[in-house]
Amino acid sequence: MVRNHIRSIVYFEGIAEDELTYVAGNSLLRTFSSGQAIFIEGEPAEGLWIVEIGNVKVFKLNPDGGEHILHFRSPGKSFNDIAALDGGRNPANAAALSAEAQVWLIPSDVITHILTHNPQVALNVIRLMAMRVRSLVTQIEDLALYSVMVRLARFLLKQVEDPSLSGPGVTRTAIAAHINTTPQTISNVLRSLEESGAIQFDRHRIIIVNESLLRSIAML
Repeated sequence: MVRNHIRSIVYFEGIAEDELTYVAGNSLLRTFSSGQAIFIEGEPAEGLWIVEIGNVKVFKLNPDGGEHILHFRSPGKSFNDIAALDGGRNPANAAALSAEAQVWLIPSDVITHILTHNPQVALNVIRLMAMRVRSLVTQIEDLALYSVMVRLARFLLKQVEDPSLSGPGVTRTAIAAHINTTPQTISNVLRSLEESGAIQFDRHRIIIVNESLLRSIAML
């Protein structure tokens, strides 16, 4: 199964069959329950992680212990890329978000071996890191410049494109921790978006009924 996930990751595109066998043979499958830590910020990084089952959150803690969720990761998605590549310490925390999360660990020395021997994979990594930087800049811009309503509207639109943003465990509390607000504010803004005709609720699901209006609210 890990072979399929490895092939699906952008920076492993073009990997040779013998290299794929080498990576798969040296990967470790680990299982975590909801809320269980996968790794802790500041500890030495073990390598690159890939989600097989469930959802994972990557987050920072403020001095008061509050969470700010940087990323959600769903099946087939990787995380802790930077630390796996530079051999440094974990820049954030990661924990299971769903009831059960199964994740593969590809050790850092395995990643280094492939990058050293496969120029295409090395080029893929450069491109992926550039994409991640662009995404981080956008995230900082959203937090610094836009209201909660704009940030939430943008998040709802991203959910359509990225299943990891609407998977198990992505509750209103988790969304609030991601866009830097409170669960109560999320509920209030969702009601406002519903009253505007942009969304509607189907039990616990949020359905976009007027995407153009939602995009206008999101200032996109």
